[in-house]
Amino acid sequence: MLLKELITDLCGLSAPSGFEERAFARAKELLSPYVDEIKTDALGNLIALKRCGKEGAKTLMFDAHMDEIGLIVTGIEKGFLRFANIGGIDPRMLPAREIKVLTESPIFGVIDTMPPHALSEEEMDKTIDAKKLFIDIGMCDEEAKKRVPLGTPAVFAGGVDELNENVLCGKSLDDRSCVAIIIKTMELLSEKDLIVDICCLFSTQEELGTRGAITGAYGAQPDYAIALDVTFASTPDSKKSEVLEMRKGPAIGVGPSMNRNITNMLIETAKEKNIPYQLEIMGGDSGTNGWVIQVCREGIVTGIVSLPIRYMHSPVETMDISDAEAIVNLLTEFTLKLGDDGIA
Repeated sequence: MLLKELITDLCGLSAPSGFEERAFARAKELLSPYVDEIKTDALGNLIALKRCGKEGAKTLMFDAHMDEIGLIVTGIEKGFLRFANIGGIDPRMLPAREIKVLTESPIFGVIDTMPPHALSEEEMDKTIDAKKLFIDIGMCDEEAKKRVPLGTPAVFAGGVDELNENVLCGKSLDDRSCVAIIIKTMELLSEKDLIVDICCLFSTQEELGTRGAITGAYGAQPDYAIALDVTFASTPDSKKSEVLEMRKGPAIGVGPSMNRNITNMLIETAKEKNIPYQLEIMGGDSGTNGWVIQVCREGIVTGIVSLPIRYMHSPVETMDISDAEAIVNLLTEFTLKLGDDGIA
């Protein structure tokens, strides 16, 4: 399957933090041909292992989180669903948004909005209070309470579409695009003679505080790890000093929370193989699973590689497929570059 097809497939699934079962099942199906075993843990992480067959081999772990932001139903009033956020959602983009409510048979809904004709100038200037918004599912109170149990999750409706041949736009590119990248990397590595075992951690609940990566990395016990996530890509209104560029390759993290040797090896690999790359300077907390993986157990040698996307945490996240393909190449070549001594 082409990388673009993998991304579209995975991002079309509905799997908010804490409710990742659909993503788990599909990722397991797609990854299974390229690994020796797949297991899970109490937090629902997918942990896969490909053995190289060499005695005393070190383990390299690739991590990406498979959850997405979403909503959860907290009450029903006159048939309208009151909700709370799952993960970080900007309330300004919620009114008039199309929603999929994840009941046993999913229900389509829309978040209510007041038309501008009915708002005063003062009301137009006010910030959006998400606590005053509801999901309209077109039902009376009795039917809504029968069909939608409290605690039901919901996600933005839709999946991923093409803006053009190379640019994809849709929900949950953060971070299922990176899950797809790892699957594609494992497909390429399945044909190679490796000297390291490879662990794939598709972690849960990252959007609620990197929870899955904490337990997943502890159980996997890798020697080295590369955490894959998305980062901010430039838009006309962005601060140029705080963003990276689409179409210029992966962002390799540089900073105190990343092992300098693994960072340097990623950069050297990109240079040697003519893979485009950018540097992302991270002065403190990276905001990724790499932050917690590095201090798991007695410490794990960790690097961070990110995919630049626009409009993060929205239903219109946007990426260029060339950047994702470059990450696949970087991870593949990096793995093959690992020598008998590994990384200091």
